[in-house]
Amino acid sequence: MSKKYDLLVLGSGPGGYVAAIRASQLGLKVGVIEKEALGGICLNWGCIPTKALLKSANVFEYISHSEDYGITVKDAKADLSAMVKRSRGVADGMSKGIQFLFKKNKIDAIMGFGKLVAGKKVEVKGEDGKVETYSADHIIVATGGRSRELPAMPIDNEKIIGYRKALVLDKLPKKMVVVGSGAIGVEFAYFYNTIGVEVTIVEYLPNIVPLEDEEVSKTLARSFKKSGIKIMTESEVTNVDTKGKGCKVIVKTKKGEEIIDCDVVLSAVGISTNLDGIGLEDVGVATDRGKIIVDDYYKTNIPGVYAIGDIVHGPALAHVASAEGIICVEKIAGQSPEPLDYGNIPGCTYCSPEVASVGYTEASAKEAGYEVKVGKFPFSASGKASAAGAKDGFVKVIFDAKYGEFLGAHMIGSNVTEMIAEVVAARKLETTGHEIIKTVHPHPTMSEAVMEAAAAAYDEVIHI
Repeated sequence: MSKKYDLLVLGSGPGGYVAAIRASQLGLKVGVIEKEALGGICLNWGCIPTKALLKSANVFEYISHSEDYGITVKDAKADLSAMVKRSRGVADGMSKGIQFLFKKNKIDAIMGFGKLVAGKKVEVKGEDGKVETYSADHIIVATGGRSRELPAMPIDNEKIIGYRKALVLDKLPKKMVVVGSGAIGVEFAYFYNTIGVEVTIVEYLPNIVPLEDEEVSKTLARSFKKSGIKIMTESEVTNVDTKGKGCKVIVKTKKGEEIIDCDVVLSAVGISTNLDGIGLEDVGVATDRGKIIVDDYYKTNIPGVYAIGDIVHGPALAHVASAEGIICVEKIAGQSPEPLDYGNIPGCTYCSPEVASVGYTEASAKEAGYEVKVGKFPFSASGKASAAGAKDGFVKVIFDAKYGEFLGAHMIGSNVTEMIAEVVAARKLETTGHEIIKTVHPHPTMSEAVMEAAAAAYDEVIHI
């Protein structure tokens, strides 16, 4: 006899576990199937442990420049194994936190690899090879993603690595090539460069962090180059020779072919979805280009089966998966949630300086037909930034010239990932540029730059 639930969730990442908890709050009997560790990639091998490593790099950077703050520190050394140990400890603590939340909300954690079968059932194969069958009125697939592999550089986890291996290297390489300059690529480039590795970034597109506003991309590139990171844009890795002691990375550039010698190559070229072997074909769930097709409330074409997170179309971000999970289960429970506004999703990159953005870039707003007002406030003019020794970067805001609609914001600098939520909330509330200007911001803070940038867009800025 199979065990029966109101809802089964396949995957316990930030989409799956959040959906499960919200469903339990709404009175559903919930089981969550997880093949590895509660919290999924985000808590165990992604968002959280990377931020722990980046904090270690940040502290080391402070110590390395302590004399700028009137403090003398001698013989500071970066201990990679200790940093990794701390990072793993943080991740383990967060995973235990999910265990606590499951107990608190009376959610069953079912450990094993889950596969959909006909009749709203899931077969779960445990580590011991034993298969159990569970059934539910509703099943949410939230299996997430993994490192994407390019044919020119298959991951062997020794010389060519993905993000998981990059989190737990046992010794510091002298030279590293990072292929791809999205969030994962630039975060690891910053981390390893800060603790003494010679880092080269290879990016196929014209700018690093290519989804960001062009001014942000160029500012980050300048900062990275100043830190000693070599950046190769409009370049493509065509082959990696791993036969020798290290790697020979063959890079096709506008000027011709270049060979880079290094110890390790980090592939950071995006993610592939985890759809293999989970029974989608067996039950007839429709997919398109590696993603499950869903409606505004994450229903698939098969009644009772839903999908959220990296495996559906939309930004592959933890907070997006969580929001999708909540909307999905609230609809299942008979509530009337609003569909997610994918145009108001913040993106954050946690290198140094940090990058944060939401909404239209200046270029995309003009392409969409808007007449725009653009305001920019540099942190070099911020009292708090000067006091903190963090004058790099700026806040840039874009408004519709006709109605004052807040179209987008783009930030680079210290702690901007903590500041972007103001703009997300303002856009959700349909706040105008003038309303931002008239909102009193505390002084001295980095967040004043949002108000000042808005004022700059309307020629009312005070401090520049």
